[in-house]
Amino acid sequence: MYLTSEKKQELFQNHGRLKSATDTGSPESQIALFTHRIKHLTEHLKLNKKDHSTRLGLLKLVGKRRSLLDYLNKREIERYRSIIAELGIRK
Repeated sequence: MYLTSEKKQELFQNHGRLKSATDTGSPESQIALFTHRIKHLTEHLKLNKKDHSTRLGLLKLVGKRRSLLDYLNKREIERYRSIIAELGIRK
């Protein structure tokens, strides 16, 4: 499994709003989790170019992350800018 529970807790602790492993619902922690999954699926698709079901899942994840980023952009621009800088997401 590419994403263990320890890795998830580490992501939530590093990028969550409360900086604890139990902060799983904040937009920052969700965006960090989606970004990790997107990077993993991108590497998979580089090797398996004809895996169309994974490509569809990747596009759905990118859309979910985009909607969370748009939400943060509308609500609190500083949190949006900080998560973009932390994760190195292009905008």
